[in-house]
Amino acid sequence: MRDPWPLLRDSDFPTLRRGRVETLQLNLGYLCNLSCIHCHVAAGPRRTELMDTDTMTLALEVAAKLGVRTLDLTGGTPEMNPLFRDLVARARAAGLHVMDRLNPTIMEEPGYDWVGGFLAEHRVEAVASLPCYSQGNVDEQRGDGVFEASIRALQSLNALGYGRPGSGLVLNLVYNPNGAFLPPDQVALRDDYTRLLGDNFGIVFNDLFALANMPIQRYGSWLLSKGHFDGYMATLRGAHRDDNLPGVMCRSMVSVDYQGYVYDCDFNQMLHLPLGADDRQFGDGRPHLRDLLGGEVPRKIATAGHCYGCTAGQGSSCGGALN
Repeated sequence: MRDPWPLLRDSDFPTLRRGRVETLQLNLGYLCNLSCIHCHVAAGPRRTELMDTDTMTLALEVAAKLGVRTLDLTGGTPEMNPLFRDLVARARAAGLHVMDRLNPTIMEEPGYDWVGGFLAEHRVEAVASLPCYSQGNVDEQRGDGVFEASIRALQSLNALGYGRPGSGLVLNLVYNPNGAFLPPDQVALRDDYTRLLGDNFGIVFNDLFALANMPIQRYGSWLLSKGHFDGYMATLRGAHRDDNLPGVMCRSMVSVDYQGYVYDCDFNQMLHLPLGADDRQFGDGRPHLRDLLGGEVPRKIATAGHCYGCTAGQGSSCGGALN
């Protein structure tokens, strides 16, 4: 796999500084039942990295110390970490809002039929990836049969009350492009998803998040191999909007890898750009959750060329478009 980092390292991206930390995002490991081209984590069935109990306990302690309101669980496929259920139960008991970045096909895998019912029982917000409403586009990105499995899983979540008015069970879907281009307008796309998924499959959901693909890890390597990297970066830089800067996710969150090391966002985590990389608050070592127990988080945010992926066009964050 070709490494795009040398082409991203030197960048003129604007300086960013962090405000109050509202969200602690935990990457529970890189194990996944799929291996998607666009995956910035390079997750897959052969990955073995998984967060352990001690790290999860430390994360909950840091969340309490910082007054964090939301625990955002990602992967890989978070539910494939054997400690997932224990962590969610503890987080909910502590009063945290929990988001699960769900690959819905996991609900179709043997041994994971508990996922939907467990999420509903603990009132977990489900953020389910469905990169298109078209079977051809989804299967091209993720493999044959993924679209149909995703549809069945979303129907199961609907049957539990997810996405239905008055249930309080939030189901948000995630779109990402299947090529080297920016997402279309999120509002118009949400209307298309609502109409086509509703008419064809009876699926309902609360919102749609349109995310730009990040030119790092597996996707960055694919761009390089196809000769699209420079063109895609030119697209991102050319579509940059300063008015997206106040809303980027790194200004209100901290990302944690499976070993407990901390970063400004999940993308920086994959590039091994430590939290507050230029602040020298932690000396030359990598900052860890332990370093945040004092309640202090660096204000300066480490940036590089990939950050244009969050500020291009309508903007892109873990919560979808910014404008």
